[in-house]
Amino acid sequence: MFFNVKDVQQFQAQKDFIDTALVPLLSLDFNESQIRQSSSAAEFLMSLTSFIEQQFKGRLMLVPPFSYTDQTKTGLSVSILKEELQNAGFKHVMFITCDHDWTSYGEQIDVIWLPSIPLESMEQGVKKSILEDQLKQIIPILTSKWFQS
Repeated sequence: MFFNVKDVQQFQAQKDFIDTALVPLLSLDFNESQIRQSSSAAEFLMSLTSFIEQQFKGRLMLVPPFSYTDQTKTGLSVSILKEELQNAGFKHVMFITCDHDWTSYGEQIDVIWLPSIPLESMEQGVKKSILEDQLKQIIPILTSKWFQS
């Protein structure tokens, strides 16, 4: 499910089944030497999270990305966002990112970290295969969270 009117209406009607929010943590770097890598990581993360949403439609909602820069990152409180999503009815709030720094927040939030894979020059079939491989790594993480409660 996506954060759009149609899917939100379905979420409101079926909160018992749609119990997981997936939040992409998206680093934006506009420095001349990093902007290309930053945009590549963003493309990978958004492609992967859309692919995850397709696989788990009816179980999770993909919320819009939580975007930040190095300068704004320290002022952000993802734990407040997690709390707000839980108050909205999500039992599980998972954050997903290509920025390894977020793994140090493991006590406050559930973070899935994956290294960025540059998809921009790949053919569609190869992209899909890579996303499927990444999904295979994420499925055990999600299912272990679901079985904890």
